[in-house]
Amino acid sequence: MIELLNNGPMSIKELAETLGLSSAIVTKHIQKMEEGGLIKTESLSGTRGSPKMCSLAIDSLTLQLRTSSSEKALNEETKYTVEIPIGQYSDYAVKPTCGLASESKILGLVDDPRYFSDPERMNASHLWFGSGYVEYRVPNYLHAGQAASQLDISLELCSEAPSYNENWPSDISFYINDIEVGVWTCPGDFGSKRGALTPSWWQLGTQNGLLKSLSVQATGTFLDGVKLSEVTLEDVGLKLGEDFRFKLASLETARHCGGISLFGRHFGNYKQDIMVNVYYKDKIRTE
Repeated sequence: MIELLNNGPMSIKELAETLGLSSAIVTKHIQKMEEGGLIKTESLSGTRGSPKMCSLAIDSLTLQLRTSSSEKALNEETKYTVEIPIGQYSDYAVKPTCGLASESKILGLVDDPRYFSDPERMNASHLWFGSGYVEYRVPNYLHAGQAASQLDISLELCSEAPSYNENWPSDISFYINDIEVGVWTCPGDFGSKRGALTPSWWQLGTQNGLLKSLSVQATGTFLDGVKLSEVTLEDVGLKLGEDFRFKLASLETARHCGGISLFGRHFGNYKQDIMVNVYYKDKIRTE
């Protein structure tokens, strides 16, 4: 099935006919591969129902079944984790629509960027802006005998429309140390269904976002496992003894300047703030 889909999308019926199998058997295998992230499906309207089109979700997959003891020693990785409250940004420049909210109330006045400097912003569990950026400082705990091998950042976010609009694309740019590592176009600002953690008093539209995982590696930058850019960990210049900076931006020059809504552990669907994992290895010492 994977070889067939390498040539382009196919429906369940087309796969079944080509393989000489029943549609029920093909459907079962497709479901398993979809759960494993290998295949994605989409239902298309047709004259007789809605045929399900299947396509490959990833370009490559590496599977290592056996590793020697020496390779294990060289490849052994560990990590440290930091969770940064969304209100603990170190720099910002935002334009309306904008605002901040804690678990219990609106912080300051809505659509007044001055309140992004209010000390109470540290309690924010939801913030939003129509254009601009927020930047966070992430502690670098590595010492001279260690080298970073991967940087992962997980956060819940979406576009920012007045009230909400689930068809409101926004080009969201991700930066590490002022290096743009990639741009993701969020499809909309989600408000039709209340977030699992969104407080009952909240009535301003936006309810939840999408949980996205950004990973900067030795071979490039990935978003949810899909390559976003060729920018590598070496390119962003993590320096020993120095914090590194993570910035989220909705640029006025972007094709879709649709703003950013960011969710912390008391808003949206995921009980977390900005989760950062820094993977590292011990440097090999030679006498």
